[in-house]
Amino acid sequence: MKALEGIRVLDLSQGFAGPYCTKLLAAFGAEVIKVEPPGQGDWSRRIGPFGANGSDPETSPAFLYLNTGKKGITLNIEHPAGRDLLRLLVQEADVVVESFRPGYLAGLGLGYTDLCRIRPDLIMASVTDFGQSGPYRDYKGGRLPILALSGHLYITGEPDREPLAYGGEFYAYQGGLYAYIGILAALFHRPTNRRGQHLDISLLEGMTSLHQFTVNRYVYSGTVQRRSGNRHPFLHPVTLYPCRDGWVSIAAVSDDQAERLLTLMEMPHLLSDPRFRDGLSRRLHADAFDEAVKPWFRNRTRREIVDLCQEWRVPAAPVNDPADLLQEEQLQARRFWQDLDHPRAGPLRYPGPPFLLPACPAEYSRAPLLGEHNEVVYRDGLKITEERLLQWKNEGVL
Repeated sequence: MKALEGIRVLDLSQGFAGPYCTKLLAAFGAEVIKVEPPGQGDWSRRIGPFGANGSDPETSPAFLYLNTGKKGITLNIEHPAGRDLLRLLVQEADVVVESFRPGYLAGLGLGYTDLCRIRPDLIMASVTDFGQSGPYRDYKGGRLPILALSGHLYITGEPDREPLAYGGEFYAYQGGLYAYIGILAALFHRPTNRRGQHLDISLLEGMTSLHQFTVNRYVYSGTVQRRSGNRHPFLHPVTLYPCRDGWVSIAAVSDDQAERLLTLMEMPHLLSDPRFRDGLSRRLHADAFDEAVKPWFRNRTRREIVDLCQEWRVPAAPVNDPADLLQEEQLQARRFWQDLDHPRAGPLRYPGPPFLLPACPAEYSRAPLLGEHNEVVYRDGLKITEERLLQWKNEGVL
């Protein structure tokens, strides 16, 4: 039996965060029905690069990755008949995930309070940039505003340069993971009172919660952490070094590890230099330390450096590009990559689950075409006639 078998989820969300949450729910056995606007679908379908013809939204790699394992239907919830259909679907749903602006669903009579009258034990997760309350709830957000407001931009980048953004949509995936965890907690709690809950997931709060010690450090001492580039704020060598075929990361966070690093590099004389006696001293004199060791790195490949460091129990890893990542032996050994075939995009390789659950492992199937399961859900599930479905399609409901 799958971990979430028997749980039905309506996924009204679009983009990254909500769909990543429901992707995980589907992977571990929930029946997830992806509800998209007719015609255009989820806006992530318009994120390229696309397949062979260069413009087919069914081949968007973002959509294909974020919506594996789901059934796909179309529904215009701004049409009265569409709202009635959604209410019918909610009767049989355990969870609704949505990412509309706060108040939008309530304005349509589809807010959490409205839907609870239909299904009292319904769990709804609202995933938005700033949450359902507060002075910013109606603000437009996105990756850069969230990274800026959460304080992560300020501490990222080179000391004498402008703040620097992370690559990718990390903030959104993190928020989707929090939504997934929250839904699991709500499902676990539901049998205690047979009532549902409205989960309020703020991507801003999700990112702000990831500060390790920057805020506490300021509270304790008034010290504001500054940008430190690829270097650790107060330990060294915890940084990147250029080598013969790219870059390598070194994380000698303890004096013992730093001593082993200099020993394997055959540079024990640096240990007697008072500038390099401990991690903080090495950080204060990081430029001088790096000038001394960089030639050693430049003369070796990433693989040579990493193998030697790991042999001496010094944390090290190559800086991988996408091609390297697909060939990474650790990921291959754990069968991380998932190969799925799609009728329009063809065979593609996807990242696997972020954790292994041996008794009920994750299972993946391809993302749906736009409206692919309309007949299965509406005709077979809700027993709606072919004539009515055709009428609603012509009216823009489906």
